[in-house]
Amino acid sequence: MKKLVPTLWFNSNALEAATFYVDSFPDSRIDNILRSPADNPSTGKGEIVVVEFTLLGREFAGINGGPSFQLDESFSIEVSCEDQDELDHYWNLLISHGGRASRCGWCRDRFGLWWQVTPARLRDMMMSPDRAAAERATTAMLDMDKIDIDALEQAFNPA
Repeated sequence: MKKLVPTLWFNSNALEAATFYVDSFPDSRIDNILRSPADNPSTGKGEIVVVEFTLLGREFAGINGGPSFQLDESFSIEVSCEDQDELDHYWNLLISHGGRASRCGWCRDRFGLWWQVTPARLRDMMMSPDRAAAERATTAMLDMDKIDIDALEQAFNPA
């Protein structure tokens, strides 16, 4: 029995979104497609109502809930990246085809889902006992859209 499954609300393109996500990340797959057994306010009988999928080993669901609600920044998925190449890859992929960049490593994909594409190293910097270095790295990050790991390192450890 599944205890917790984050469920993302889409208008009518949950399968398209889930397919994009599982094609974009390793250890990801479509697990199940549930069709509505009866007409309901957002889908007709036989139409896709829920798509269950695994993304980077974590279970999610996408619901075709209709236009009543929209995804916003109050829910985001963080992708922790090991290096600049990985960060650039996911950032560019997520903002492609109608997504958009935002501040501090945040971006929105074309389906409206918000992501935080961040270097794993950033967490270490922000938690550093050297609070002045943590502040410099944080201040540098606040001026970025896509995170530049070298610039963060330079701010954290100035020459």
